[in-house]
Amino acid sequence: MTSAPTRLASLWDDAKAAKMSESEKLLYRSNLLGSDKRVTNYGGGNTSAKVMEDDPLTGEKAEVLWVKGSGGDVGSIKMDGFSTLYMDKLRALKGKYRGLEFEDEMVGYLPHCTFNLNPRAASIDTPLHAYVPKNHVDHMHPDAIIAIAASKDSKAMTAEIFGNDIGWLPWKKPGYELGLWLEDFCLKNPDAKGVVLESHGLFTWDDDAKTCYELTLEIINKAIGYFEEKTANVPAFGGAVHQSLAADARRAVAAQLMPAIRGFVSGDQHMTGNFVDSETVLEFVNAKDMRALAALGTSCPDHFLRTKICPLVVDFDPAKNNIDAVLAGLEAQVAAYREGYKAYYDRCKHDDSPALRDPNAVVYLVPGVGMITFAKDRATARISGEFYVNAINVMRGASAVSEYCGLPEQEAFDIEYWLLEEAKLQRMPKPKSLAGRVALITGGAGGIGAATAARYLSEGACVMLADINMDALGEVRDGFAKQFGADVVRAVEMNVTDEDAIIAAYADMAVEFGGVDILVSNAGIASSAPIEETTLALWNKNMDILSTGYFLVSREAFKMMRTQDIGGSVVFIASKNGLAASPNAAAYCTAKASEIHLARCLALEGAEAGIRVNVVNPDAVLRGSKIWEGDWLDQRASTYGTDKEGLEEMYRARSMLKRSVLPEDIAETAYFFASEKSSKSTGNIINVDAGNVQAFTR
Repeated sequence: MTSAPTRLASLWDDAKAAKMSESEKLLYRSNLLGSDKRVTNYGGGNTSAKVMEDDPLTGEKAEVLWVKGSGGDVGSIKMDGFSTLYMDKLRALKGKYRGLEFEDEMVGYLPHCTFNLNPRAASIDTPLHAYVPKNHVDHMHPDAIIAIAASKDSKAMTAEIFGNDIGWLPWKKPGYELGLWLEDFCLKNPDAKGVVLESHGLFTWDDDAKTCYELTLEIINKAIGYFEEKTANVPAFGGAVHQSLAADARRAVAAQLMPAIRGFVSGDQHMTGNFVDSETVLEFVNAKDMRALAALGTSCPDHFLRTKICPLVVDFDPAKNNIDAVLAGLEAQVAAYREGYKAYYDRCKHDDSPALRDPNAVVYLVPGVGMITFAKDRATARISGEFYVNAINVMRGASAVSEYCGLPEQEAFDIEYWLLEEAKLQRMPKPKSLAGRVALITGGAGGIGAATAARYLSEGACVMLADINMDALGEVRDGFAKQFGADVVRAVEMNVTDEDAIIAAYADMAVEFGGVDILVSNAGIASSAPIEETTLALWNKNMDILSTGYFLVSREAFKMMRTQDIGGSVVFIASKNGLAASPNAAAYCTAKASEIHLARCLALEGAEAGIRVNVVNPDAVLRGSKIWEGDWLDQRASTYGTDKEGLEEMYRARSMLKRSVLPEDIAETAYFFASEKSSKSTGNIINVDAGNVQAFTR
């Protein structure tokens, strides 16, 4: 492993723990362990405690196993994330076990062991915790331990590093049989403090919560120290054969690759991308042995469930910077990977195996540039990248001191296409309507832009907010990150009259999310002046922002959408004033009319590529709107002989429906045009103005 600046330090606070019950100490211990990626990756590993609880029926004490529930993450788990099961019933399950061929059926018995009607589903690892005869058990996936577990000399290395404190068990797929193996090991080795599972991870145990936690850290630290000593003068992965491009150049290459890859892998489901060019990743992708090691696949089951059997190595040469040739050959590379994956499926499938899943790669390694990952949502793409970084760390350690061994192909397949794993996938909720979609919203700090972003985010989209006002934009972004998660929202400063800034913003979006599916062109200003008082500067400002700006952001959207070749939706937020003349606003009305006609032209050009272009015409959206601040509000109030307070009421009263128009009303229509609900609509205009006969389009 690379040298760590410090060992893992105990974060246990005795004062805090003194006030906790045993189950609360389990939660505390779990969160501490999950807070450091050197201990376990996201969603990886599990923890448990055997606790005496009051039986709700008898009132007597009962021994209850608290164990991380199916699909949870120890770093973020709460009390309701643990399954609770009667230990006496778990022990009674041994009488139901019919042997290895039938071990999967034991999962069906776990609900019968539930304590206190707990709805949290128990995981496949429950027997591994239940049958260890200690009160507290940690099962972690530290890179340093898996590097031992995935080495050819795994058993001998375990004994060399840990002596008799930590035992070793050969590879066995997680399940009931492995739980019995662990119990047998503990009974035969009563002084052992834990065990390394070949190609899997680490189990440690104790009867005290704090001691168990600190034992886990101690064992991991020993492994870290071992690798630091053994690898100090050993070139990682056979040494470097490529040099990394500069950071800006790496992002530029990724910005070209990611939309192209995204187009090839987004079949039934739009995929979202993530890019990593950390030191760890660059060391691996630049190395002599990278291709050979990558082909071996990952070892720990958690790793390849997230990353597939192996990555795709993109044929990029940083010394030649042959990006044009790579892009020309990329479709063939992706197709070859798919064929290879289908062949792997056909070689390994059983009569009852689930159907072939998405055969595209998850991980893409680019020499000199970094790592790209694609998944059905941004968080999963990021986490898949994190898991492959774990795999890189494992390969570094194992290949430096021994020989790295991936799981045998059939064993890997049997985990990936495990019927129990398939059942878990089938239980997952249906994707939201914009899942995997990426949207760029200009004027993202304003009322309409922010409301549209909220609507898209609520339906599973990723959103890049663009605005010229970075202070306001930052507040909006931070609010959405807190509400929807930091993975799905980004912000970029963009003046829509600045061609270079627009091109750079699209490149940023490609690197952050993989591409673009939806453009909401919403940046705006408003001006009011009699024609005699309309200066050329005022006229040009309206045209620059509301006409030229809409052209520029649309042009770049079209370029990226055509690269992806999976269609797209462009939504112009125009105005009632683009159809209906208004006094003292010639520059504004004319520029808005230009927007509408530009949209019609783009609808004609985009149709053959599945790019739809539609227009939303708001009217009098005062609340939250930046253009209704300052002079424009004063000018329109003066035009209609009212004051600021009376203007909204005036607009409401003049509408046919006598209703105010809100940012959320515009957002709902922008959602309609972005969604599959309008998949057969292009070149259309929807007025959201509470009714104005002058704006009728026909």
